[in-house]
Amino acid sequence: MKTTIVDLESDRTRPGISTLAVHGGESRQKAGDAITDAIYCASTFTFENTDAVIRFIEEKQPREEYGRYGNPSERVVERKLAALDCGQEAVLFSSGMAAIVGLLMAKLNAGDEIIFFDECYHRSREFCSKHLSRFGVVTRQVPTNNYEAMESAINNRTKLLVSESPTNPHLSVVDLEQFVTIGQKHGVETLIDATIATPHNIQPLTAGVDYVLHSATKYQAGHNDLLAGVIVGSKEKLAPVRNLRGIMGAVNSPHNVYLLARGLKTFELRMQRHNETGQAVAEFLEANSRVERVLYPGLASHPNHEIANQTMRGFGGVVTFLIKDADWRATADVVDAVKLPRIGPSMGGVESLIEQPLIMSYYECTPEERETFGIPDNMIRIACGIENTDDLIADLEQALATTV
Repeated sequence: MKTTIVDLESDRTRPGISTLAVHGGESRQKAGDAITDAIYCASTFTFENTDAVIRFIEEKQPREEYGRYGNPSERVVERKLAALDCGQEAVLFSSGMAAIVGLLMAKLNAGDEIIFFDECYHRSREFCSKHLSRFGVVTRQVPTNNYEAMESAINNRTKLLVSESPTNPHLSVVDLEQFVTIGQKHGVETLIDATIATPHNIQPLTAGVDYVLHSATKYQAGHNDLLAGVIVGSKEKLAPVRNLRGIMGAVNSPHNVYLLARGLKTFELRMQRHNETGQAVAEFLEANSRVERVLYPGLASHPNHEIANQTMRGFGGVVTFLIKDADWRATADVVDAVKLPRIGPSMGGVESLIEQPLIMSYYECTPEERETFGIPDNMIRIACGIENTDDLIADLEQALATTV
């Protein structure tokens, strides 16, 4: 069957996000004349004869050979994800961590150095400091949004600058223009983990960033029912990443790929609700007498509010707040008192999730380490789902009122 990809930009006008999420990367007419793409539960893809194998190799034909190197429905999702991020190419992985590990392993050699803003995901930092270091790669951390410190840390061995935007759980927003300028000035590639922002709220590639990373587990899949990660960028720069993925085998299952494609169909609709609810919850919490501080880039009180307004379409569903005059136990009481959000890690699903970072992610750290990471005992992070906003606010209100 001849594959004809839907041409969404023939009139030179970029389609809307929902149009891309529904139709991007797909064939106009699919196998079996179905409206949805098929699930290819195949580990091996066969050839008609020996000459067909030779043509595949010599002509680099766009078909599959073995499941570790690709899957037809996976290619559809990759094209869709690339389109949403304004990228040429996307490489899908089995998780967000597999995606960043794949990129770093493909790009770095012994003696190379990378620089992180220090609010990045703690498992990403852990992989670099504890595991890449065993192979002679040096990781340097500088204070988030301290661009002078980042530039001062660059030397002739520096190969990559890394940050999230917004960061987790502090929700700091990076000035992409400054970030890119530093990288280009010194010939160093740049990576932004935009998991919390999503392609709906931020477009790092259009600002000149080399690679954008998403844990597609979160908002892109949207239903708390799969793991996936993706790196988006140029075809040329991602070629070694795709090649290494085929060797490492960090691929996703056909069923997960189907679920991700299905989740993406409602991506913009879900993000609109996440953005609206996140803003409303943040405003409610900031006005509540039991709350010491709210970290949310949509609030004027956030230190990066101005740059967030310039670079983001919306501010997402994650809200971090601190309970006034509370120790870890009193803070945990608030978490335990909510009735709608479930207690758990992650974000971006239709169900709201709530957690105390001290307990969920940093329990085994020393108090000194938690202070270094900026994780106080009275911090709570809520990832708003798509429940009715008024119901979530009422639930938070009763939890704060009944645990005084």
